[in-house]
Amino acid sequence: MSQSRKDEITEMEQRVTQNMDRIPHKILVMSGKGGVGKTTVSVNLAFALADLGLEVGLLDVDLHGPNVALMAGVEGRQADVVNDRLSAVMATPKVRVLSIAFFLPHPDAPVAWRGPRKSGAIRQLLAEGDWDGVDVLVVDCPPGTGDEPMSVAQLIPAADGAIVVTSPQDVSLLDSRKCVGFVDQIGLKMLGILENLSGFVCPSCGERVDLFKTGGGERAAKELDVPFLGRVPLSAAMVEAGDSGKPLVTSHPEDAAAIAIGEVAHKLMKTWKSAEEVANL
Repeated sequence: MSQSRKDEITEMEQRVTQNMDRIPHKILVMSGKGGVGKTTVSVNLAFALADLGLEVGLLDVDLHGPNVALMAGVEGRQADVVNDRLSAVMATPKVRVLSIAFFLPHPDAPVAWRGPRKSGAIRQLLAEGDWDGVDVLVVDCPPGTGDEPMSVAQLIPAADGAIVVTSPQDVSLLDSRKCVGFVDQIGLKMLGILENLSGFVCPSCGERVDLFKTGGGERAAKELDVPFLGRVPLSAAMVEAGDSGKPLVTSHPEDAAAIAIGEVAHKLMKTWKSAEEVANL
C-alpha cells in the first residue's frame, strides 16, 4: 500500500472518530451468523428508543444484506450529500436511517466487492453520516466475526457496547458464543445476549410451540457471565411488519415480541438516565 493511501485511510479514520464523538451513545447489534433476526432487532430497538423520546440514528453497515431500509419503511429513498456529509433519510421525526442501500442502482443490485472496498465503504458511512442532534446511534453490523464487523468495532471503540442476537438452537448458540468471545477480544463492552425467535404462539388456538427450542440464549449468557437481555418470540405480526416496512414496536405495540424489545430499550435507558427520568417515560 502506498504512503498516500495509508495517509488517506488515517485521515478518514480520524474523521470517523470525530463524527462518532458527537453522538452520546452508540449501540452495535451483532450476531455470530446470519438468519437470527439481527436486523429485525436493530430496527425495532431503534424505533423503541425513539418511542422513549430519544433522537435515534439507525446505521446499516451490513453491506451484503442491507435490509434496514426496507424494514424501516424507507426503501427506494435517496440519501442526499450536503456539505460533504451524507444526510440520513428520515423514517419518522425521531428516527433517521443511513444505509448502503440508498446508494445502489436498484434494490436487487448485489454488493460484489472485495475486502478493501467494503472497509472503505464502512469508513465513509461512519465518517460522513450526518448525525447532528442524535442521542443514540444503533448500528446494524454484518454477521459473523470477520473483517467487516471487526472494522466497525475498531472504528467505534467508544461505543456503549454490543448486543449479540441469537436464536435458541444449538448451532446458533455455538456461533453466538464465538461472537461474545470476539466482542471481548476486540475490547468492546458486552451489553448482553438477546434470544430471538424464542417460541411461537399460535394466533388461532393459543398453543405455544418452541420451533427453535428456548432458553439457550439465557444458558449461554450464564455460562459466559454476560447479561441476558430477554427473549423475543416469533410472531406472524413481526414477519408482516418487517416485510411491510412498519416496525412492530409502532405498528403492533401490544405484540409480545414488541413488548420484549421495548423492555430492552428500557434497560438501556436505565443505564443512561436517572430512575426518576425513566419512570416518567
